[in-house]
Amino acid sequence: MTESQSPVCLVCQRTEQQTPLISFRYRGADRWICPAHLPVLIHHPEQLDDVLPGAGDLSPADHHDHD
Repeated sequence: MTESQSPVCLVCQRTEQQTPLISFRYRGADRWICPAHLPVLIHHPEQLDDVLPGAGDLSPADHHDHD
């Protein structure tokens, strides 16, 4: 991202003016994702492979659900 570009969600392209954005680093680059798409990154990263190259190689979070 250059200084003239505003951060946007890597999935829906909404800006920080439209939704909260969560920043993270991946493969040496700053990235942003909105709260609506964070669960996809956590539980189904392979679904983001087209917008986050290599996401298909990430392991989804382990689920330890309790009653």
